[in-house]
Amino acid sequence: MKIFHSDTFVLPLPEGHRFPMQKYALLRQRVSHAALVAASDLAIPLPASDADLERAHTPDYVQRVQLGALTPQEVRRIGFPWSLEMVERSRRSSGATMAACRAAMCDGFAVNLAGGTHHAYADHGEGYCVFNDSVVAARAMQAEGQARRIVIIDCDVHQGNGTAAIAAGDPTIYTFSIHGAKNFPFHKEQSDLDIALEDGADDSTYLQALDRGLCQSLEESHAELAIYLAGADPFAGDTLGRLKLTKPGLAARDRMVLTYCRDAGLPVAITMAGGYARNIADTVDIHFATVRQAAEMCA
Repeated sequence: MKIFHSDTFVLPLPEGHRFPMQKYALLRQRVSHAALVAASDLAIPLPASDADLERAHTPDYVQRVQLGALTPQEVRRIGFPWSLEMVERSRRSSGATMAACRAAMCDGFAVNLAGGTHHAYADHGEGYCVFNDSVVAARAMQAEGQARRIVIIDCDVHQGNGTAAIAAGDPTIYTFSIHGAKNFPFHKEQSDLDIALEDGADDSTYLQALDRGLCQSLEESHAELAIYLAGADPFAGDTLGRLKLTKPGLAARDRMVLTYCRDAGLPVAITMAGGYARNIADTVDIHFATVRQAAEMCA
């Protein structure tokens, strides 16, 4: 199994910024130390090109991100200050999901140790998301002839509003989001399938709903490839989550998604998406368990 990372491209964030950027380096270090895959299978991806990005985003938006020509309001909506490092990391994150899709088509599972930037729309970013790596990767696989139909399984605690909006009206990309009903974004878009859970939903409630959602989405999508956003933020200790899943519950979630996809003959590219636990070690634990689960099932 191949794993892609871009944590060497660090964003220069202001002191006290709430986004836990250090989780990516900590996760890559833990994956490396655990030797889940051979050293040659832990790789830095190529960046997504303008052509790759423009299958999901407007050329004007891509150009303005590159040139630093976003308005102050657009920068605030993203939540990161603009920098050349921000542009490069965003391109690499999309490139990593593209690379994970290609590798999954060969090996069954592959992982991007970042990605899941599902709040980015065609013409703007928001919620710490600059480019929508899931749709960028899905359309790259279609353009390369690797897969015609893709299902995006979004288990981040926040609805994948940008993904839903970009893919709206496109029957070849099926969007399934299971998320907190009252959490960000407060204006939800319409996915092909949305399951909205009330605050405080526990392991049992979540897993029963996910089981129904997976059965429906895999049946309706007729997909040849899955992109799985394995957010750590449904965790009970997450500062932005509002759900009450335990670490064993999240591990059961991962097994369910990967098992259902494997049994349906679907390759899976896995991205990490959100995670904002009070203790960053909890977020890293949850992401690491996802990667380990995939590695074990791929062995």
